[in-house]
Amino acid sequence: MEKTLRRVLVGNYEDLPEGFGKTVVIEDQEVAVFKLDSGEIRAIENKCPHRGGVLAEGFVSGEHVFCPMHDWKISVKDGKVQEPDEGCVQTFETEIENELVYLLLKS
Repeated sequence: MEKTLRRVLVGNYEDLPEGFGKTVVIEDQEVAVFKLDSGEIRAIENKCPHRGGVLAEGFVSGEHVFCPMHDWKISVKDGKVQEPDEGCVQTFETEIENELVYLLLKS
């Protein structure tokens, strides 16, 4: 069975702060949405695979977020934890239309 994409409004592009995360709750899942210094919008699961740290509260540098609990470095592009640590988080597609930011979720 083919999955379809569902758009979920995050908010206005201009309202998202650069270098900081925003927590978006969709049903029973939390997603961390980031506006990078490049202006790109990235979204990942809002839970570090190490100890469940809230990634939206982490420090953002380039294309990585640092977990606020134990400083694990995680790519916001592909969700991979950087060496020497291991693991990954789910990533989500985003879309900007008419200055509004959307998450694209498979349903």
